[in-house]
Amino acid sequence: MSITAERKSEVIKAHAKKPGDTGSPEVQVGILSERINNLTEHFKKHVKDNHSRRGLLKLVSQRRQLLDYLKRTDESRYRALIQKLGIRR
Repeated sequence: MSITAERKSEVIKAHAKKPGDTGSPEVQVGILSERINNLTEHFKKHVKDNHSRRGLLKLVSQRRQLLDYLKRTDESRYRALIQKLGIRR
């Protein structure tokens, strides 16, 4: 359900603005999206896993908050990130 260290570093490199950037909203949303996608696949096999479903809802909410912040501060970065990740909005 969690992402591997290698995959996490790939996501960070893909969304980082400069080397060593792990705190920008783009990187955080990228990591959360990866975890959300993994949990979504998990629920295709384990439909009744309600404890993990609660965690998924928390991740989705956190990602939504970061995306709202990014939209408020810089809409062009927001639109680029939405398109890059393929998130509906």
